[in-house]
Amino acid sequence: MNIPRSPSGAQTQQWVLGAPNTSAADRSVPDGVDAADLSAYSMMLGDDALVLAHRLGQWGARAGLEEAAALGGIALELLGQARVLLARSGELEAAGRDEDRLAYFRDAEEFRNVRLAEIDCGPGAGGDFAATVARLLLLATWRLAVYQGLAGTRDGVLATLAARSLPAMLDHRDHAAQWAIKFGDSAASADRMAAALGRIWPLTGELFVPHPVEARLADQGCAVDPARVRGDVGRSLDEVFSVARLPDPGEFAEFERPGGRDGAHTAGMPFLLAELQHLARGTGERPRGAAVPRQQETGRSAR
Repeated sequence: MNIPRSPSGAQTQQWVLGAPNTSAADRSVPDGVDAADLSAYSMMLGDDALVLAHRLGQWGARAGLEEAAALGGIALELLGQARVLLARSGELEAAGRDEDRLAYFRDAEEFRNVRLAEIDCGPGAGGDFAATVARLLLLATWRLAVYQGLAGTRDGVLATLAARSLPAMLDHRDHAAQWAIKFGDSAASADRMAAALGRIWPLTGELFVPHPVEARLADQGCAVDPARVRGDVGRSLDEVFSVARLPDPGEFAEFERPGGRDGAHTAGMPFLLAELQHLARGTGERPRGAAVPRQQETGRSAR
């Protein structure tokens, strides 16, 4: 594995996302933890961020200049998270692939994001800005709850990234919540948001069913069992729906594997990747694991 070591052979500490405010992240694998599991988990979280960033970025200026700037800022933050997480995944796997190779030279079945991140909510045909807001509200609320738990985990990279990302992730959730409240201001727009929630709700169950890797690492203090955040996410959403005067969509959907964490994706995933990866693949594949020079990185509650 490509774990940085000092000249004496000891594993060293390095910075995550540039210079953290107070501490360096220990990139060593915690005692008793399987590096392959930690690599897979980092890939799951990284793919969530990468795919959602791409979907948000598709709106561009079509969302209006002010909202384009807001969605672009959220997408940029997600890309920063994806870069750290995929780099962590790559350094722990036997192949030693870098973050660019993981992002741009995997096929759909190799991605491990939840399917809610990948569905097409617009701006293309069949899409709708209300559905984009609903999806962002769900995923931002869920990811915030997961990262709050990650900030206290034993893995130095995940804990440092999570702690530094929390303020921005809170902004992501609040941005989506404010839009949901705006949609609730009139009967017509409230109906539109209710329809959007109905469209994405069947995919919510996957957010709270742990993959075996997540379950193992959670038991070892290096991950968050998503089932444990179900109540917090449900309560947070209930508050938004109440303030927005939107109808409650009901319990989170049921889910049985396989899903996105297993590489089983929706029919739209190959098209998403074709758009995401066409430039990198079109300019020629780099040598396996080669790095690119770069600047410093900056259940619902039970009822």
